Amino acid sequence: MTHLPDQGPQPGVHDLGYARLDTDRLERTGDAEVVYGAGKTPSQVVELLRTLHATHPGHAVLATRLTDEAQAAVIAALPEAVVDPVGRTAVLGEPPAQAGTVAVVAAGTSDAPVAAEAATTARVFGAGVDVITDVGVAGLHRILGVRERLAEADCLIVVAGMEGALPSVVGGLVGVPLVAVPTSVGYGASFGGLAALLGMLNSCAPGVSVVNIDNGFGAGVFAARVARQSVPRETKEV
Repeated sequence: MTHLPDQGPQPGVHDLGYARLDTDRLERTGDAEVVYGAGKTPSQVVELLRTLHATHPGHAVLATRLTDEAQAAVIAALPEAVVDPVGRTAVLGEPPAQAGTVAVVAAGTSDAPVAAEAATTARVFGAGVDVITDVGVAGLHRILGVRERLAEADCLIVVAGMEGALPSVVGGLVGVPLVAVPTSVGYGASFGGLAALLGMLNSCAPGVSVVNIDNGFGAGVFAARVARQSVPRETKEV
């Protein structure tokens, strides 16, 4: 077996042994790397958050999918962090100035964890957030009553389980860019969110994009970037 020579430390990489942090991502994309907490120990989550924040002291850093134990460890070790037990997230540092608005629309209260993850992510990624809850299609008057708030947003995140019909309804009411998030909420034939995913992928409303089941984080990143791009940029004088 051929052994390659040790190349030494790589620029833009912070090697913790169990993880190699991409510390150049903020400069490269405008957004810092995020800690995906699933499968990581509480101590690893704490160290990763602390290291990312030390690398980007002027920028908020985010951890998602945190277990109860990881949340408790973050609260104990990093008391300045903001932990959301509903969305299972932790934010260390001050979020950036808000640019544009993302409306997070949840069909039911059972969709709250995914909606909360999406809302926190959008804030950390620099967008203002308007959260609209419990407006599922079983009572259409509820979504019709918030139509103006939908139309005022720069991007919409529509979170729904069951049959996943809400994004089609919202997409037919307003012409705002929309990312749909299917959740694993529902009875047996929902197949853990697969029914909602397929319903959203087959939406008859134009302009609906779809992320994976329960992926509030992915929706939050996408929507925040759309909202940020919607704000007029300053032009340099020649």
